[in-house]
Amino acid sequence: MINKVSPMTQEQLAQLGGGAVAYVKAMKSEDLTRLFPQAPAIRPGVQLFALLSADGTPILVTDSKDAAIANAWEHELQTVSVH
Repeated sequence: MINKVSPMTQEQLAQLGGGAVAYVKAMKSEDLTRLFPQAPAIRPGVQLFALLSADGTPILVTDSKDAAIANAWEHELQTVSVH
């Protein structure tokens, strides 16, 4: 018997892991305002790490991957990396 798998909608994919999973995304300071429009200007070339909810909503930005992961754990979120 062949099991057919229906593709997930974008909405279903966005809700996958909601409230339980957060993504740590490495980024450069030049990309900061794309995710955090209210953020102040930072000199170019600074390595940053964004913590995003499962649906991609920005939670925080920091200059330390460890700090992003610690914040996720503090809020009982399982972290995964985005490349």
